[in-house]
Amino acid sequence: MEFLTILGIFAVILLGIASSGIRIVPQAKVLVVERLGKFHNVATSGLNYLIPFVDSPRAIEMRTGNRIMRSNLVDLREQVMGFDTVQVITHDNVNMEVGSVIYYQIVEPAKALYQIENLALAIEQLTMTNLRNIMGGLTLDQTLTSRETVNTKLRMVLDDATEKWGVKVTRVELREIEPPQAIKAAMAKQMTAERERRAEVTKAEGDKAAAILQAEGEKISRILRAEAERDAEVARAEGHKRATMLQAEGKAEATRLVFEAIHTGRATPEVLALRYMETLQELGKGDNKMFIPYEATATLGAVAALKEVFSQQGEDSAPKRAPAAQPPRSAGGLSAQAIARNTMVPEHATLPGGLPAVAARRPRPPVDSQED
Repeated sequence: MEFLTILGIFAVILLGIASSGIRIVPQAKVLVVERLGKFHNVATSGLNYLIPFVDSPRAIEMRTGNRIMRSNLVDLREQVMGFDTVQVITHDNVNMEVGSVIYYQIVEPAKALYQIENLALAIEQLTMTNLRNIMGGLTLDQTLTSRETVNTKLRMVLDDATEKWGVKVTRVELREIEPPQAIKAAMAKQMTAERERRAEVTKAEGDKAAAILQAEGEKISRILRAEAERDAEVARAEGHKRATMLQAEGKAEATRLVFEAIHTGRATPEVLALRYMETLQELGKGDNKMFIPYEATATLGAVAALKEVFSQQGEDSAPKRAPAAQPPRSAGGLSAQAIARNTMVPEHATLPGGLPAVAARRPRPPVDSQED
């Protein structure tokens, strides 16, 4: 009976020891197993069995925030490690504080445990030293404007250094860059001056564009105005030309109709004279006008005929003398006498001075000089 009891206790102890070797590994995590102190294998996620007192897991120190945690499981997910700001000196001797964040992933857990003593500390120190080296080769302006360049260079350096540790650095970011207060004040003044300069340049460009647009508008308006005036002048000239042509055509048509009416109706001289007098009355309307009729030449011829009559009467009353050679008459005198002879004067009409018109129309013949 006692033997059975001891055997049961021994079986329970063996079952407890055997069950202690059962390990369940979560997803995205692995367990590094050592057998008798030597690396044996990597237990992946799922159910795994470790031989009690023979196999044992290897612990790893992982950093979470500012704390370092020790765990038997190695996390294969991408880790985030942030660092406090570090003092760096730029190429132009400006002290500033720079903070960074790196993203890494353990791809080979055995190397992460056996190739480096403290993976978290190693990554931290490596990041700080390389950050100082990279920032020391850049000026202040370059560090402020070339963050992407700094990130790329730092990631490449860290990736090359951590490759033998079984770690892959996926991304590096500069979290903050804090220059000294004097530099900040100078940068603020520079930024203000630059913005004011840009504002002035923008305003000048706007004024320039406005002036150009205004000048172009005035130019176009003047061109359009000149074209409108030219078109108006052309239209007025065309209208005046058309009106003159129509007026001339109207006068020509009226003259033709009057001419045809005169010749068709066979107007007498009395009708023509009456129309002539009516036309003179129409022309004489108004002030400051003087007309000399075309038939005034007949009156001048009559005056010349009267002078000849008076001269002949004087010769009859004077004693007879030998005839003298008559001077040649001028063309004006001949034309006046011809007009006087052809002038239509009534039979019983009288001329100025009470002389009969017959004397003016029929002058006496000259006295023969051969009579005794």
